[in-house]
Amino acid sequence: MALVTISGYPCSGKTTRATALKEEFETKIKDPTYEGPITSIVLISDDTLSLSRDGYNDGRAEKPQRAALFTAVQRNLAKNTVLIVDGLNYIKGFRYQMYCAAREANVRVATVFIAATAEICRSWYQEKPEAARYAEATFENLIQRYEEPSSMVRWDSPLFTIPWNEEQPPVDEIWQAVTGGLLRPPNAGTKSIPKPPSDALQTLETMTATIVSEIMSNQTLGAGAGISLKLYDGTDGPIKMQLPSRTVTLSELQRLKRQFVMMHRKAITQGATENGPVDWSEEAIAAKFGNYLEERLG
Repeated sequence: MALVTISGYPCSGKTTRATALKEEFETKIKDPTYEGPITSIVLISDDTLSLSRDGYNDGRAEKPQRAALFTAVQRNLAKNTVLIVDGLNYIKGFRYQMYCAAREANVRVATVFIAATAEICRSWYQEKPEAARYAEATFENLIQRYEEPSSMVRWDSPLFTIPWNEEQPPVDEIWQAVTGGLLRPPNAGTKSIPKPPSDALQTLETMTATIVSEIMSNQTLGAGAGISLKLYDGTDGPIKMQLPSRTVTLSELQRLKRQFVMMHRKAITQGATENGPVDWSEEAIAAKFGNYLEERLG
């Protein structure tokens, strides 16, 4: 249903706000008058995933930290769930990555920015037990590197800014955004591409080799030049190709077969071409290879 990204300085009160938001949302879906599709409110954070704050001490350790959080986001995105991601989420590129995952899952998005000054965050940092703190140098580094969300970019919109001292956050407005706001459909950049079957390459090799053998067999029998040759018994009738009015050599056919197979290897590894998903059935390959040979032998 929706992804709600919580963002702000370290020690700005993000977890307090995220927990309160979760409780408010749970109250709404438990109301007897609620008839919507949402059945669960899920909150994930470094703490719920048992990720250590020491992971932010250097860039190399931080990458797997973010990867673990992103994996949890992908796993929990669902049409019946509001997913609240409580974390630093201080890099705009990472927020964009989560936004793309949400679009791919066809759910709404919202960003909640907890606005607190660096001085306030430093004060709250000192009040935390040592086990719940970042290293002091890491804490200051995270504040310096923080990239504030902006309502001008699509991956941070709609953006709800909650000042640190605001007692009552705009729960109803956020609820309206996650239940009735703009739902952006997946686009070419975020849409998942179906994977080809595991035997696609074998089917490609076998089918093209069979067609080469069929052409050579017909020429050996003296019925090759200029005829319409059946290549495959398709569901809508036989698939045929028009042979040229000359004898085609085996070396010429093998060369064209190699070219055709090489052209389609990339599509097999990526699952699609520029024109969208590819059909890897024997029938489709026979039709494509037949057309390919007609164009180059004619």
